[in-house]
Amino acid sequence: MSGGKSREHPLANGGMKVSVWSKVLKSNEAWEDKDEFLDVIYWFRQIIAIILGVIWGVVPLKGFLGIAIFCLINAGLLYLYVSSFQQVDEEEYGGTRELTKKGFITSFALFLVVWIIFYTAFHFD
Repeated sequence: MSGGKSREHPLANGGMKVSVWSKVLKSNEAWEDKDEFLDVIYWFRQIIAIILGVIWGVVPLKGFLGIAIFCLINAGLLYLYVSSFQQVDEEEYGGTRELTKKGFITSFALFLVVWIIFYTAFHFD
């Protein structure tokens, strides 16, 4: 046994199920399971929150400007990913507003925590 996980999993009908990770990185991929795609959006936002929180804390960016730029980048990257890269019909998932809301509050909270931690670590004695 190799111990590693296969990228494809056999289905009962003899076909192969492609892993979520391979779907995430391929353009214009078919998403049969809507919840799976919404989970991808949720975790995509969390990754953006961590990256931007670290950058904002190290730079040091402060105040409303940092929050506003985070919101614009978070929403903008997600919209580009959904509409241009994956080319998903937003109406299948409840419209643009529903996709924009998915995971935003938790990513915003995570962003604030990471931003505060890194800002404090780098800029306070």
